[in-house]
Amino acid sequence: TLQHGSFAELVNDQRPATIDGILADLGMSSLQLQDAARGFSFQAEGALDMRMNPQAELTAEQVVNHFDERELADVIYEFGDERRSRRIARAIVRSRPIRTTVQLAEVIAVAARPMNQAERRIHPATKTFQALRIFVNRELDDLRTLLNAAPQVLKPGGRLVIISFHSLEDRIVKDAFRERVKQGHYRLLVKKPVTPGEEEIDRNPRSRSAKLRAAERV
Repeated sequence: TLQHGSFAELVNDQRPATIDGILADLGMSSLQLQDAARGFSFQAEGALDMRMNPQAELTAEQVVNHFDERELADVIYEFGDERRSRRIARAIVRSRPIRTTVQLAEVIAVAARPMNQAERRIHPATKTFQALRIFVNRELDDLRTLLNAAPQVLKPGGRLVIISFHSLEDRIVKDAFRERVKQGHYRLLVKKPVTPGEEEIDRNPRSRSAKLRAAERV
């Protein structure tokens, strides 16, 4: 049965000890990234939307244009791990109104110019776009809800497998698994995260940052 909803909504709808396995792929859909109208990518001009669920109320455009400078900087720092968050937030506030993905990316690129070779490897707007998307969609809150509910809905021997794509997600999953193992709820199926090999990355470059962790309900 297909259901539409977040990980948190789906897992909360299940009865206790009824699920054989949960596979949570936390990555973005390529179709979503390639659809400029969704606003997830700065590679093409599009509205600043970034909602996974188009029916949700909060959009990235509202955050960018209506949060005060401090609130905006906190979002960029907390959810993007961007050390230049205050400089970027200041530039965004001074450039308002900002309506499109390309316009926002250009503002950020000027405010956070790469200072060394390592910083030149990714676009200066990458972390800010990540932060806005995570915040708008409450992605980390939903992940925590999934991790908290999974031991109750999994059958004994049921497995929880999670594929994360950035350090914020992976840290939350790693810490939750470790705590549940201590409590006797899980045994780890892999001690270290499984990552893609060179061949897989060549076939699918977007997999390069993927980390898979897995645990079994005791």
